[in-house]
Amino acid sequence: MEDWPEGRQCGTCVKFPREQIARQPPPQSTYSPCKVTTATTNIASLRLIPLQPTSQHSFYTLSAMLVRVRSKEGTHRIEVNPSDDFIILRDKIAKELKITDPSTIAINDWPTPGSTLIDSLAGQTLQELNVKHGDLFYIAFGEAQVQPQASKPSSIVIQDAVDDFLDKQDGLIKRNKDPKFCKHAANGMCDYCMPLEPFDPAYLEEHKIKSMSFHSYLKKLGAHDKKQVSSYVALPSLEEPSFKVKTNCSSGHPPWPASICTKCQPSAITLQRQPFRLVDHVEFSNASIIDNFIGYWRSTGLQRFGYMYGRYEPYPEVPLGIKAVVEAIYEPPQEGDSEGLKLGDPIEGEKRADEMAAACRLQRVGMIYTDLTDDGSGNGTVLCKRHIDSFFFSSQECQFAAVMQKKHPNATKYSSTGTFGSKFVTCVISGNSEGNIDVFSYQVSNTCVGMVDADIIEPSVEPGIMRVKEPTADLYIPEVFFKYKNEYDLVVQKDAKPSFPVEYLLVNVTHGFPVNPSPMFNSSKDFPIENRDGAVIQSAESLHRYLESGKLADLASNFHFLLFTRSMGILNDVDEMTQLVRIGILHNEEDVDKLTHTPGWQTLMTVLKESAGGRGSSTSGSGAGESSGASATAPWTCRHCTYLNTHGDENCEMCGLPMG
Repeated sequence: MEDWPEGRQCGTCVKFPREQIARQPPPQSTYSPCKVTTATTNIASLRLIPLQPTSQHSFYTLSAMLVRVRSKEGTHRIEVNPSDDFIILRDKIAKELKITDPSTIAINDWPTPGSTLIDSLAGQTLQELNVKHGDLFYIAFGEAQVQPQASKPSSIVIQDAVDDFLDKQDGLIKRNKDPKFCKHAANGMCDYCMPLEPFDPAYLEEHKIKSMSFHSYLKKLGAHDKKQVSSYVALPSLEEPSFKVKTNCSSGHPPWPASICTKCQPSAITLQRQPFRLVDHVEFSNASIIDNFIGYWRSTGLQRFGYMYGRYEPYPEVPLGIKAVVEAIYEPPQEGDSEGLKLGDPIEGEKRADEMAAACRLQRVGMIYTDLTDDGSGNGTVLCKRHIDSFFFSSQECQFAAVMQKKHPNATKYSSTGTFGSKFVTCVISGNSEGNIDVFSYQVSNTCVGMVDADIIEPSVEPGIMRVKEPTADLYIPEVFFKYKNEYDLVVQKDAKPSFPVEYLLVNVTHGFPVNPSPMFNSSKDFPIENRDGAVIQSAESLHRYLESGKLADLASNFHFLLFTRSMGILNDVDEMTQLVRIGILHNEEDVDKLTHTPGWQTLMTVLKESAGGRGSSTSGSGAGESSGASATAPWTCRHCTYLNTHGDENCEMCGLPMG
């Protein structure tokens, strides 16, 4: 037996002191430690020599070896025995690399195509195929097919009908043959007449479109080009910005505010103009909607707030554009003032308005409020408060719009969460540069919504400036920057702390009125609008006068009338209220005959007649505005509490019961 080389240790008995290893040839029935012939001997050539075991320990046979496998997941070492079948190696590889389908594993000794499926080597051992310790193999395996539930966030999303329609459109902008540059035949095409993409920047600039439409933005990202097949699921292309600290960080440290790392802290924010908008245009179906809304300010001088109800339709003026068509405005409980207003508890009233709008196949599309001040000239003109030297949309309005947009997310199948942005628009009625009353429409960017949601920014005293909050022990504020052109016309980046202009958070939306109006609610009579103090209020008596002022097929086409009639709780929602809504939309006389013979409608008529009492003027059949003006001006004594009312309302100021 040769001497043990200096500086070498056997992998099997390395844990035992060298003095304990037997040096003399043992009897035939015993085993020896490993024999190493030279310092350069390959470990695969080790042999076992019989040797008598010592009393301190026993030895085991050296049969295990390591095989290296390299794949796209990296290099791994697999421990096997030379007598193992290739199926055992396959199963160990699958376990190590977490391969769900081991039958797809292919093996090769070179990183070249043409690998052999490892299942075809079943029944052969590693030793038979001359696999040695330390050999390197290259493997490939098939990806597991994504199950249908993997696309659950996108598959169950119910988009707006306009989104489903625009998803099927190519959005290409067709161009006619150029007589100067096109030299081809009539059925040919060249660079001068080929259709443009809906996000073409030159086309948008030429037609003064400030922001591309949402579906044009999707086309630019290529989301529409991804096809869903059985073996492939299109990955979502959109992700809403989140600037909150992650609470489920995988680094293993205690959650915020105990500690924070680069994985869970939000990245720095660079403010820039949002290149797209989810709504391109706001269309009021009838000018009377705005007139009735600002009529309260004209009579009282108090500001007014309301929610706009309508629907979304394609807007052909912008490639793949969307417009919000406003059909009605609901005014929630509020306290008006000449310089602002305060909203009351809106939960119950908004719920009824949402349900009535849904019955009319409408939805809440935005909010609208007035910011008007008469200039005192007596010409009907107002002050221009919003201009380039002051502000267009204040920081407080930005914060309020962000909160409302967060409450009304836009459903889309191109987002991993099923929502992205919001179609909720904000309209401000104020004076323009000519002193006329005008409408200004805005949205705030997704970045603004994310920053408000993370409590990073807050309004400032100056309307056109937004403040960045100071960090605290419980509030993490990331770095915020914005870019602008300096006096040398160079784009420079500046720290947004402590404040920055609100223009970085705004998205402009156009507005207008249709050339040929076709509103859903087109009653020739006006019904009192809800929650208006100091004006003609909604009551059973005003409803009775309204119904006597014309035909039901015409009168039912009024959103405020439908909303108040349902709030009385006399007509059931299953058939009678549904029939009334159908009359208001379709104006069918046959539906009127069916409704008037229902028990609920007859009960309603009886209640209204009882509420009218002995007031002959209320049943004279005159218009709602004429009768209400005659009955509300003279002082009257309440027949319930004998209080003398001089304020002109139709309800008693003391007990709140109706005048009749």
